[in-house]
Amino acid sequence: MSPTRVQHPLETPVTYIKRVGPRRANVFASLEIHTVRDLLHMYPRKYIDRRSIVKIRDLWQYVTTGTEVTVVATVRGKDIVRSYKKRERFILVVGDEQSFMDCIWFRRTRTMERLFRKGERLALSGQVTDFKGTLQMVHPSFDRLTPQKDDEDEHNWDEMFNTGRILPIYTETAEMKEVGLEGSILRSIVLHAIENYGSSVEEHLPDDILHQRNLMPYPEALPAIHFPRSGDDIHHSRQRLKYDELFFLQMLLGYRRRGARQVPGISFTVKSNLARKLIEQLPFALTDAQKRVIKDIASDMQSSKPMHRLLQGDVGSGKTIVSILSMLVAVENGYQAVFMAPTEILAVQHYTTMRQLFESIGIEPALLIGSQKKAERKPVEESVANGEAKVIIGTHALFQESVSFHKLGLIIIDEQHRFGVMQRLRLYEKAKTPEINGRAPDLLILTATPIPRTLSLTLYGDLDTSILDERPPGRKPVKTAVRSKNERDKVYVFARDEVKQGRQVYVVYPLIVQSEKIDLKAAKEGHEELQNGIFKNYTVALLHGKMSREENEDIMSRFRDGRIDVLVATTVIEVGVDVPNATLMIIEHAERFGLSQLHQLRGRVGRGSDQSYCILVHYLSPFNKAAAFNRGTFTERSLEKAEEKEKGMVRLETIASTEDGFKIAEVDLKLRGPGDFFGVRQSGYPELKLASLIDDKALLDAARTDAFTIVKHDPHLREPSHERLRRHFEHHMKPLLNLTRAG
Repeated sequence: MSPTRVQHPLETPVTYIKRVGPRRANVFASLEIHTVRDLLHMYPRKYIDRRSIVKIRDLWQYVTTGTEVTVVATVRGKDIVRSYKKRERFILVVGDEQSFMDCIWFRRTRTMERLFRKGERLALSGQVTDFKGTLQMVHPSFDRLTPQKDDEDEHNWDEMFNTGRILPIYTETAEMKEVGLEGSILRSIVLHAIENYGSSVEEHLPDDILHQRNLMPYPEALPAIHFPRSGDDIHHSRQRLKYDELFFLQMLLGYRRRGARQVPGISFTVKSNLARKLIEQLPFALTDAQKRVIKDIASDMQSSKPMHRLLQGDVGSGKTIVSILSMLVAVENGYQAVFMAPTEILAVQHYTTMRQLFESIGIEPALLIGSQKKAERKPVEESVANGEAKVIIGTHALFQESVSFHKLGLIIIDEQHRFGVMQRLRLYEKAKTPEINGRAPDLLILTATPIPRTLSLTLYGDLDTSILDERPPGRKPVKTAVRSKNERDKVYVFARDEVKQGRQVYVVYPLIVQSEKIDLKAAKEGHEELQNGIFKNYTVALLHGKMSREENEDIMSRFRDGRIDVLVATTVIEVGVDVPNATLMIIEHAERFGLSQLHQLRGRVGRGSDQSYCILVHYLSPFNKAAAFNRGTFTERSLEKAEEKEKGMVRLETIASTEDGFKIAEVDLKLRGPGDFFGVRQSGYPELKLASLIDDKALLDAARTDAFTIVKHDPHLREPSHERLRRHFEHHMKPLLNLTRAG
């Protein structure tokens, strides 16, 4: 019988911490906080410096600076008043020895009114404003310095705890606030965890890295980030914890790279008669960039090591034909090739394209998608399993258990970030059939989303990279314009003129049907409006993801053939749709789309020799912060909306100013952060809570160098100096190490 593993003190459930009962524990659990360790890695989002308390009479000097200040004052009175449009606001009057100030809340007014008692002392922090000669703080953060009668733990309410120091401010959800997990209660819970379990925090990095990188020891950094004694404490603790995030992410990436290169691959003969025949019958010449990338891929396929290559190519750069030629090499060597697309519409389009191209060279591609009926699907699965199907195009349906391959030699994944890491792992495992002797298939990943170098190093540092940076000859840059809703009629007059000249138009909406909660023009309503209005003498069709495959195929076929003049669609046409006669893309509610989406949508036009246009129609209205405050309608949410509008305009102006996908991607990364930008949360790697791939580039480079050096020279962490690092991996990172097998 194996000995029972002793639980580490940091794995103690949060219910053992004072003030965490069942209700609060449930809320913590919903935030993935189950243990003391989880709680200590819930980092503050900002700090309030209460080492310096300002007298109310001295607040006037801060009115125009935007500086957050702290006052200690006594509650003198409170009231709920009605103002503009009968909106309520709660006013709390506080004062110190000589002066008074109003604190204003526009939300939860009745609840806030019950929170305060006349005569109690408060520490209040926020920005100071001058409203008609009266000092005000709107929605200040506050701590009660007078203990509540039912509060036995007076130590955590003591004035010395809440003032005279730097206090952490944590992100608080509505659910947390409902059970009192906010303000000083939350701080006292974290403080209790540090006081009782902080001595169990152990160092895990090697000493040489700590010294070389001048890093604060981990047992000091974790308490310091919650309760720093100085600005230096904040800086050094954050640097240390950022380094940890980047280092372990790069360690996993290093293991993934090492593992991929240890498995034997397939050595293909790359001189392909099939590829040569196809090139000869193409109606266009390959660009120099395509020829260069084909050489890279051929070199990889010829090698006995499995190919792991990322092919970046901006919209319309010709990634598809490069992929097809690679597939023909695998087929001529007696192997199967699979092409995985992110949507059924795109999979069907690739299938149609390949079927036409392959007809003259005697290859019949197979299609596997989720909407196929069982009777249609079964013979396809049989042909894939027995090897009759040499080229297979599909979607997520390729992951299903009923699908098995005969001799899979090449996997091509289009827009990989749309697939979860576990799904990719399942497809890779399916490829390991007896017929290929345990050899790993080659892997080619395509993306039309240009990836900034910092993010590429993080997500795809284990891959070799090729870039298609050349437009096919004869294509003109797409002219892009931003128009407000007030200019919408002129936009559609221009669109009608394009149709009159025999060209075709896309109109894209963010929703399928009108939503009561979100005031957007929806695709169905837009289709009816255009068909019955300005385009009543033309053919207008509707395309969206909830239509049947047969309907989608029919509409796309008629649009490609020129039998549909205007195609109203949702973002199902975001990638891969290729209609050279379509010269105008109108995007309704463009402010609702991400930069990458806007760039991809614009890429649907400009695919022929005629001048093409993209018009971004936005429904943003200016937000006047001062006017809203004077009307009594200023709230935190209204400020968030104003910031969203500003970001929306930045996105639109960025798209209008450049077609350079890498410039667009850099702006996108800054606006959205890496988590949302490129599916980091699907990548199989831990989330970056503190580190920024934009702002912490130097730290990322250092962490990458250190991690890759260790993986190269001591991959099993057997050296004495790596003992605590090995223990950390064994206890905390084994599941993630398994995921590194997903290329």
